[in-house]
Amino acid sequence: MFPESNSLSNIQTQTENVLFRRRLVDRVLRVWTGVARGGRFPSRDQVELSMLGEDGANCCVIAVRSPVQLSYFVAIGENLSVTHCPNDSLSGVLLTHLPQVLSERRCLMIEGRAILRGAGILYRSALFPLSEDGVTIDHVLGAASHRLLRENEQLITPLVQTKWL
Repeated sequence: MFPESNSLSNIQTQTENVLFRRRLVDRVLRVWTGVARGGRFPSRDQVELSMLGEDGANCCVIAVRSPVQLSYFVAIGENLSVTHCPNDSLSGVLLTHLPQVLSERRCLMIEGRAILRGAGILYRSALFPLSEDGVTIDHVLGAASHRLLRENEQLITPLVQTKWL
């Protein structure tokens, strides 16, 4: 009458695999986790934008400096480039959350509504710590994607939600 629990487990695993392939943030998290060394942060060399294939266009690497306001982009994918619209970019969203990642020493996912190049969007982004020695965060990998708001969705006010990964 009821399916065996083993088949339910297989269905759940297949569903999770489909979702992980669909979302940029999840695909990059999978790469980051795959090269993390026993609870230590991966190094910048282990997670190059070129290793991310097509996803590299939606990613960036931030060099961390002290004070954090002196941090800067050392690599930025074409879709995050501030050259398209210097005062209105998803890369700017990533920079605003850099202090949280540095203080908590964890990956952070950021979702929200915003205006990008004059249009209302929903975005999902994440920041992943990188470290040459596995402990001190010296770079951060960022990933961000977005879609335009649909006709039935409204940008009432910009909304930002964060979640630790």
